[in-house]
Amino acid sequence: MKKESDAILLRIFIGESDKYEGIPLSRYLVEFFNQEGLATATVLRGISEFGKSSKLHTTSILRLSDDLPIVVEMVDRKENIERIKPKLDNVIEEGLITEEEVKIILYEGTLADDGKQLSHSAPKHSCPVTVAYT
Repeated sequence: MKKESDAILLRIFIGESDKYEGIPLSRYLVEFFNQEGLATATVLRGISEFGKSSKLHTTSILRLSDDLPIVVEMVDRKENIERIKPKLDNVIEEGLITEEEVKIILYEGTLADDGKQLSHSAPKHSCPVTVAYT
């Protein structure tokens, strides 16, 4: 079964060495979003970036960085994103947040009357959401 809905994609750009209360900030954010009941969150580790300071961070063996870029992405309904955004002010000291309107296309298998799966579904470890940028 295919379901479509409008949502907000929030991206938080931070560094791998960023911490909150002694734990990696990316891990804290994912746990926080889960506790807040958000639909999904994913952490992506970059291989290269530069930002405001123009300092290059890279995984190159010649220029090994201890502060590679991290992007934490989450997708949910607008009201849920708006609810958690003020709370991020107390957690993120340095970084960048972007926000985009997206369309979620969710594919779910069909259940029989007894609740058993009728059609093939993606493995549990794969992401059930396709994001279409608007």
